[in-house]
Amino acid sequence: MIPYLHFWSFNVPTFGLMLWLAAVTGAWVMHASFRRAGIDADAVGIVAVAVVAGIVGAKVWHVLDTPEEFREIGWRVLWDQAGFAWFGGLIFGIAALVIQGWRARIGALRTLDLASPSAAIGYGIGRIGCFLSGDGCYGIPTNLPWGMSFPNGLEPTMVRVHPTPLYELSAGLLIGLWLWVRGRNPRPTGWILGEYLVLTGTARFLVEFIRRNPKVWLGLSNAQLASSGSVILGFALILWAATRRVPDPEQATRQVEKIA
Repeated sequence: MIPYLHFWSFNVPTFGLMLWLAAVTGAWVMHASFRRAGIDADAVGIVAVAVVAGIVGAKVWHVLDTPEEFREIGWRVLWDQAGFAWFGGLIFGIAALVIQGWRARIGALRTLDLASPSAAIGYGIGRIGCFLSGDGCYGIPTNLPWGMSFPNGLEPTMVRVHPTPLYELSAGLLIGLWLWVRGRNPRPTGWILGEYLVLTGTARFLVEFIRRNPKVWLGLSNAQLASSGSVILGFALILWAATRRVPDPEQATRQVEKIA
């Protein structure tokens, strides 16, 4: 594993580098979504704010979820390279997108629909950083041919384990591609977001069975409980969206141009 890239006297953390790449890719996909929808808004700025909010949320949720780590190392846990919770990042990131979509007069749900492919792909790419840094997000021991050890990781292990960040990378890219294709045709507002919540929640729920996270209730981890909520909310949103009419793309474009 390569937790750091060394350039003369500078040490560049690969986790941060992949996080930057995820943000850039997410901004590019978001910009493409805006262009396809005929929306003239600052996709890069919207993604940048959402990424920062997601990072803060992921760290805050991790601290609340693992208070023993805070008691052990104190406030240093807040800027430690390891320790980010997926659900906290999701909640804070969605909140940031909702606020910005409302301020830009795009609409909260429509903004989240447009951001869904970007969020899925960005999350997948961000997992490369977890893999390269060996920050402990790997899975349980396995004898499968692709199992690997992380002897030089931030949380090293000599045992061959599931490379779960690579599983999540694959899931994120596939989900993002699916949502992008689904977004080609007009759909009721909230539908794509609903699919995103269902698919990402299901993917995280399944991968948790082979991750090291402790079980807290009925043999499920905190992430699985949060993922279950995501799936339920996603299905409810799809059912609600099914009762709504499909927006007219040309009318939506004219409204945005009128606001601008």
